[in-house]
Amino acid sequence: MILANAFCLFFFLDETLRSLASPSSPQGPELHGWRPPVDCVRANELCAAESNCSSRYRTLRQCLAGRDRNTMLANKECQAALEVLQESPLYDCRCKRGMKKELQCLQIYWSIHLGLTEGEEFYEASPYEPVTARLSDIFRLASIFSGTGADPAVSTKSNHCLDAAKACNLNDNCKKLRSSYISICNREISPTERCNRRKCHKALRQFFDRVPSEYTYRMLFCSCQDQACAERRRQTILPSCSYEDKEKPNCLDLRSLCRTDHLCRSRLADFHANCRASYQTLTSCPTDNYQACLGSYAGMIGFDITPNYVDSSPTGIVVSPWCSCRGSGNMEEECEKFLKDFTENPCLRNAIQAFGNGTDVNLSPKSPPFQATQAPRVDKTPSLPDDLSDSTSLGTSVISTCTSVQDQGLKANNSQELSMCFTELTTNIIPGSKRVIKPNSGPRRTRPSAALTAASFLMLKLAL
Repeated sequence: MILANAFCLFFFLDETLRSLASPSSPQGPELHGWRPPVDCVRANELCAAESNCSSRYRTLRQCLAGRDRNTMLANKECQAALEVLQESPLYDCRCKRGMKKELQCLQIYWSIHLGLTEGEEFYEASPYEPVTARLSDIFRLASIFSGTGADPAVSTKSNHCLDAAKACNLNDNCKKLRSSYISICNREISPTERCNRRKCHKALRQFFDRVPSEYTYRMLFCSCQDQACAERRRQTILPSCSYEDKEKPNCLDLRSLCRTDHLCRSRLADFHANCRASYQTLTSCPTDNYQACLGSYAGMIGFDITPNYVDSSPTGIVVSPWCSCRGSGNMEEECEKFLKDFTENPCLRNAIQAFGNGTDVNLSPKSPPFQATQAPRVDKTPSLPDDLSDSTSLGTSVISTCTSVQDQGLKANNSQELSMCFTELTTNIIPGSKRVIKPNSGPRRTRPSAALTAASFLMLKLAL
């Protein structure tokens, strides 16, 4: 009997050690059902090659023609087509901004996703592929701006916006497209019509889509020390034609107008995806990527929703579309929320200031301890303008906690505050999904403490 119990004990311990040594398979629905996105034009070609997918896609497009979502889903044939297409490459497809067939790609994307939307959502998923580039990639080309190889934020006396215009003139493509939109947007049509806004918007879109961001960003987001510089920055898109109008429309009406156009709708959705204020991250940006936010902002210029600086203040950065919330009625709260995504957005403001200062956030979750580019301490001279002080207390406490541990080289304890710092620097999100994945976590393992406790309990039982 004793030998049998001993054999059982050794067998149990052997299995326990095996479970600790070998990783288990991924648990839960974290990765189930997720497919890497493909180009929507390519996804359409794959669907066309399969008879079932092709016929269902044609059915869905007929269902969406002139019908709202509820009417469409009331039709069983339409509902069946939508269900089949959710398992096809079309459902996960994405587009690239400025791609050759961008409009066609976006039309394919929205033909599927408009059928999945329950009414008009406040925030829509972006149809564009996630941005992986960072501001630091642009800073490596700083010599283009200064002509001397110096960092664009080093000199505080120069007019950075004027330097940016000079740098653009040294590049043939930038000079050509900038001259084109300036000429078109300044061309008066009649005494009552100061310009052709539609042509002006098209010329602006061509400039920001075809000219590298190391030129366009420097003109849009240059840092200023005086009002003359700030006014040049505000005049970059020739706002008298491309931005301002006799009256300000309601912001929700402007959003609805934008969403009737696939390109404008996509650029607005991309802005919300990359610039929506998040108080769970180090930078207040959803993915801690300033480059993604600034690119999404620039992508809206040349559409009805075109944003711009509201004044020539060199210290305060406030941008907005040309709209107001007057006449919103019972939708005033939603209108104010939409407008504040521009006027009071810490992510967008921090991104603009970071570019002007020549700084970026460097998150390295794969090699802890994490050496993120640190925000300045309160008791030292800040490198960013003073108006960052209105950031949320949560964001400030997290930054100071992370930097204090890294600066002092202290061993992190298990306090809630330090745990929050660690979590925010290591959390990632699968593109196109709300599921959260931790890069360093890997497959889940059995907890050693629980296994040892069970073994001790069994040994005690056997001993008795």
